[in-house]
Amino acid sequence: MGYTYVAALRAATELGVADHLADGPREIGELAQATKTDKLKLYRILRLLATRGVFREEEGERFALTLPADFLRTDRPQSQRSAVLMLTDETFWRPIGELAKSVRGEFIFKHIFGMSFFEYWAQEGVPAEDFHRGMSAMSEVENQFLVRSYDFPKDATVVDVAGGLGGLLLRVLRENPTLHGILFDRQHVLDRNRLGELGDDKRWKLVAGDFFKSCPKGDIYLLKYIMHDWSDENDIRILRNIREAMAPGARVLIMDPVLPEGNTPHPGKEMDLLTMGIYEGGRERTEKEFHRLLAGADLRLNRIIDTGSYVSIVEAVAA
Repeated sequence: MGYTYVAALRAATELGVADHLADGPREIGELAQATKTDKLKLYRILRLLATRGVFREEEGERFALTLPADFLRTDRPQSQRSAVLMLTDETFWRPIGELAKSVRGEFIFKHIFGMSFFEYWAQEGVPAEDFHRGMSAMSEVENQFLVRSYDFPKDATVVDVAGGLGGLLLRVLRENPTLHGILFDRQHVLDRNRLGELGDDKRWKLVAGDFFKSCPKGDIYLLKYIMHDWSDENDIRILRNIREAMAPGARVLIMDPVLPEGNTPHPGKEMDLLTMGIYEGGRERTEKEFHRLLAGADLRLNRIIDTGSYVSIVEAVAA
């Protein structure tokens, strides 16, 4: 019944409960009035969340913020509110309930929604910013682990492949003042980029395109949460285009979970089932599987960097 916790987390996030506790604990009746909800039902939701350390119940049916709950506030630095709403959206939630169809060979997301995951978010009338805002929020926390774990060479050109709003590239450029960056994505995504926050427009540029056709020339290629979206065949197409564009001595940095062998728990094994549900052919990979994937694009796995988070850096070079 673990999904009941996820449902409660989404409900409390949608209702903005954490924002109403920013100034201190409040009695459930006050919270219900502030959120325009039923007192008893709201209490039952928060009671469950409190068992996981998200909110804390105090004497007199009063609830207070905990550190995890504090990250649900809209005004908190590195707020995860948008990430929670994205990961509990029906586009993630519903396919997971039908994994048996995937095991039997069906593309679950298309079975439910009539199109692919990316086609869905590109539709008119669907707020695509909800997806990109959620990814950006999740990345704000992850990126600090990734960027501090890699020693970027001076004066290099860094290409963020399908980099979305540019949050990762922005952090790389901020912490490495000699670097220049290229944010490479579809034009409708680039239109909402964040790179202006750097305060130096001479150090970056936008390039619109399709990574299945070609990639810009660069010294360092960032692929965060890209490889796990696609099948081996499609990933090799992307990597071959990068291989053709790579400057001499260039590096490819794949930023995905690297699954441990055997029965070792790892968040990537949960993400692996999520990719099974929402992508056609998507998957997380072990070290051995990355070796095989890269070899298919004339690349060689050079090393795997433990970043201190569940996302590793797989560094690849020309074979």
